[in-house]
Amino acid sequence: MPVNPSTAQARVIVDELVRNTVSHVVLCPGSRNAPLSIALYDAAAAGKLQLHVRIDERGAAFLALGIAARTGRPVAVLCTSGTAAANFHPAVLEADRAGVPLIVMTADRPPELRAAGASQVIDQHQLYGDAVRYFDELAVAERRAGQNSYWRSQICRAWNAAYGEWRCGPVHLNIPFREPLVPDLDDDDEWYESLDGRADGSRWTELPDFGALPSFVVPSARHGLVIACDTGVQAASEWAEQHGWPVVSETGGLGLSGGTAISSGAWLLGVEEFIGKHKPEQVLCLGRPTVFRQIQNVLSDASVEVLLVRPDSDWPAPAHNVRQVGQWFDEPTKPADPEWLASWRRADAAASSAVAELLAGEAWPSGLRVATELVDALPPDSLLVVGSSNPTRDVALAGRLRPDVLVHRNRGVAGIDGTVSTAIGAAYVHRGPSYALLGDLTFLHDASGLLTGPAEQRPDLTIVILNDDGGGIFSLLEQGAPEHAASFERVFGTPHGADLGALCAGYRVPHVVAETLTEFRAALAPAPGLRVVEVRVDRSRHRDLHARLRAAVSSAVSAV
Repeated sequence: MPVNPSTAQARVIVDELVRNTVSHVVLCPGSRNAPLSIALYDAAAAGKLQLHVRIDERGAAFLALGIAARTGRPVAVLCTSGTAAANFHPAVLEADRAGVPLIVMTADRPPELRAAGASQVIDQHQLYGDAVRYFDELAVAERRAGQNSYWRSQICRAWNAAYGEWRCGPVHLNIPFREPLVPDLDDDDEWYESLDGRADGSRWTELPDFGALPSFVVPSARHGLVIACDTGVQAASEWAEQHGWPVVSETGGLGLSGGTAISSGAWLLGVEEFIGKHKPEQVLCLGRPTVFRQIQNVLSDASVEVLLVRPDSDWPAPAHNVRQVGQWFDEPTKPADPEWLASWRRADAAASSAVAELLAGEAWPSGLRVATELVDALPPDSLLVVGSSNPTRDVALAGRLRPDVLVHRNRGVAGIDGTVSTAIGAAYVHRGPSYALLGDLTFLHDASGLLTGPAEQRPDLTIVILNDDGGGIFSLLEQGAPEHAASFERVFGTPHGADLGALCAGYRVPHVVAETLTEFRAALAPAPGLRVVEVRVDRSRHRDLHARLRAAVSSAVSAV
């Protein structure tokens, strides 16, 4: 008996994904997606791809996002119909804004079952709206010839939309399956036509290299500043070193190198007296800054020309003053002023010394001190996944130059969703030690990301949890001002009192509380497997510490 239509379609889809260089697929179990699940299992058993199985769709999608972000290649993620598909949405939004290539495949009931009000049915047509680069619902497979080329060409279309054009991003394939959903017992692998792909193993449809001829921005100022976000920090350092422009990063000194690297940039841009005398004529901005208001203030100044390189989504232009947008940067038309750079370097040295001296005298622990110690302890060629809220600020404000550290942050929409899963996905494919620095709410929000079945690979990843029992970030914002003290704890601080050790034990993940600096340093030593290091911090100290640091930096810089 010929193979049934759903099985034939699934086998072709998986084969064409492999031909399109998809090497990682994340699968969530379900009934309606059974044809693809079985085809993926067979492909993984044959060594054609790596299959990751997760039971939580939201975490699964972020796991795929972490892998795709670090490899730069499309990763497929698959689920059954209904609310399972809806749980992919947060990761789709992040992938859209961050420019991460995902191929999202949702199984569905065929049209006649949807019309009959079948179970587990929602409207999955364009479920993710404008967040995807491409949407297609494949026709239901039928017992006839002429479908192999259609199935394969649609996979090529999806891959091209996710990866082949200038800006990567997510795509959505909705795939309705009719029963039977599993291979027939008397399946003889015959079909009404050949189900083979191209004889040489290539894609069904070859695609042009859209990145072969990049567009360039051309700087033209003597007093310029490079701002590097998550895109091309190393390349920004090399360009700045060659052309004499100071370079600051949203991740502080992580990834920056060379004599023009300004590790305390986040502090300096917040000193009004300094920036008043050091307003750049042009800012060469790589990626999209999302953390520091002082960086946004520079971009908001209408007298500053902004040159954007590889913005991952909307142009970061608060004053709508963008002069050029391109994929890369070219040679400047004017030589930089050497005294301009020298002045930035003197201020950087003063600010860095002031921060280091003040933090050295602080009682252990504080968020900034934890970040400082962690960054110093990272082995060479480490990956550091940084959570949103305070951790991403702490590593930048700690100001340590570590050009040998690779950083990943989910800053597309800057949410706390799925960060544990993202870190695990990124660690899977990173060739070197992997660490993550997360707040307690970020960790709790994706605690199910720790759940890894006995048949699944566990990465070598150390997750450091900065536990201040709630939303410590709000203590640094307007909501944390003394006049709002009455409402703060209930609606912003949100203490939870969760036992993180008991939670980790439930997932069979090793956990330790580092109460002293000595214990923390020991806990950071490289070790195999997944583990959690918890540091408990008093968030009532956050606001005062940051105020004293700002004052110390301002005083030190004004004295230069």
